[in-house]
Amino acid sequence: MIAGKCKALAAAVLVLLVTGCATQPQKPYDYAEFKAARPASILVLPPVNTSSEVIAPYGMLAQATEPLAESGYYVIPVSLAAATFRQNGLSNPDEIHELPAPKLREIFGADAALYIKITRYGTSYQVVQSETLVAAEARLVDLRSGKLLWEGSARASSLEQQQHNSNGLIGMLVSAVINQIVNTTSDASYKMAGIASHRLLRAGNPNGLLHGPRSPQYQKD
Repeated sequence: MIAGKCKALAAAVLVLLVTGCATQPQKPYDYAEFKAARPASILVLPPVNTSSEVIAPYGMLAQATEPLAESGYYVIPVSLAAATFRQNGLSNPDEIHELPAPKLREIFGADAALYIKITRYGTSYQVVQSETLVAAEARLVDLRSGKLLWEGSARASSLEQQQHNSNGLIGMLVSAVINQIVNTTSDASYKMAGIASHRLLRAGNPNGLLHGPRSPQYQKD
């Protein structure tokens, strides 16, 4: 009887995991403002972190430049931007995100600024599975007009790559504990942050950023 209930529970969990991955069709994004502005350079602001992991902003910011550059944009070096903010007494991302667009344009000369908010970051243990999840939202704002050009969100989870243990409920529990220990000690979140960054900021993704002027795909989206 108990063995039968355990099997039923494991089957129910697997069904929930599979159905939970389903996504609804996305409504096409309105790129009118984006195409009118034609930004060529982007300032990436320090991410606002609403997760419980203090290292989250560093993991996300360190991997934001690559997908933007590959998409055809010039990105203001994040180390230069961070040093400039510090020299002006600004280190809190929330305060930096509140700075007026004209002021950022005056200081850095960028066409647009990217505002990132991290909503999930880290590894969690959930009874029969261990998940490393990174989720973030972003807004691209024109620093010349203050208009919103684009906004989107993306996530990356270690569960996308894991094959569920077939050794029964006990095997799943043991595997979850092991995965949590390994993922936490090896900072698996950094890898997930890289995947999430590319999904969020690489041009060509569904409802994602348009290609910049340094890309062969410029104005072909």
